[in-house]
Amino acid sequence: MLKINREQLMKFQSLIALVLMVVAISMLSDRFLTADNGLNILRQISVNLCLSIGMTLIILTGGIDLSVGAILALSSAIAAGLLKNGVAIPTLGVGLDFTVFGSIVAGLLAGAACGLFNGLAITRFKLPPFVATLGMFSIARGLTMLWTGGFPVTGLGSSFGFLGTGILFSIPVPVWITAALVGVFVVLTRKTRFGRYIYAVGGNERAARLTGLPVQRVKVAVYTLGGMLSAVAGLIVTARLDSAQPNAGLGYELDSIAAVVIGGTSLSGGRGSVIGTVLGCLIIGILNNGLFLLNVSPFWQQVVKGFVILAAVAIDRMNQQED
Repeated sequence: MLKINREQLMKFQSLIALVLMVVAISMLSDRFLTADNGLNILRQISVNLCLSIGMTLIILTGGIDLSVGAILALSSAIAAGLLKNGVAIPTLGVGLDFTVFGSIVAGLLAGAACGLFNGLAITRFKLPPFVATLGMFSIARGLTMLWTGGFPVTGLGSSFGFLGTGILFSIPVPVWITAALVGVFVVLTRKTRFGRYIYAVGGNERAARLTGLPVQRVKVAVYTLGGMLSAVAGLIVTARLDSAQPNAGLGYELDSIAAVVIGGTSLSGGRGSVIGTVLGCLIIGILNNGLFLLNVSPFWQQVVKGFVILAAVAIDRMNQQED
């Protein structure tokens, strides 16, 4: 009976922590439980949630991706540059202009290509995920600087800006985008063969390979999806700011990993869920928002967030030891 109760507590620990946090902050600030503040929190976590969904898939397979912030910057810079300036082909003496839709597709393809590169480096060249994605981090940052010349790309227009600042049925468009992504990837991980493969590879890669599962293809696929979701996050950031910044996404990979771990996904792979990651993003978003409303210094906010991450990892390790 005690074991069952403990298992149930482990299953809902992120939700319990979220509820306790909401209750505590609402008692300390009368501005917290308002509709405007709720929408503000959802808008703020939308970018991290896009990144964290992809990071969840990757960590479920036992991997890690340190390049998501750099891929965000590169893909958004490519999309913004193509939309603003098009591309010239000197050998043919022609120039191509891009529509909003065309530039968005180009940005998504750029993100997917970076993720594909990560997946191939890990599966074909047997590089550790840490090393492969750290290399992509440097490559993507360098390519972003080369593409932009170190200057932001601005003046992208209201049509593109709708992705980041638009309102649809009284709810911000980024919230709609992330809600749709959550729905898609919850179904993908829970109801499809590919989702079962992801958990199998992360749970025991050797056993998955011996049973004939396409382990390498699964890994390549999750890194490619991770890169594409990083591009989605980059498009939202760029549309919100009406500017593609060369240094966009700095430190975003840490917030993404934190959200995944706080949401209950094991760093060793094979255990976790997209819904848990949503709760992890909400915990980080509400924590940041609550500390801001309470006029806590941003420096202390980083300290508190660090302790929360350490606590989440420590709980994960204790759970693994007792299983």
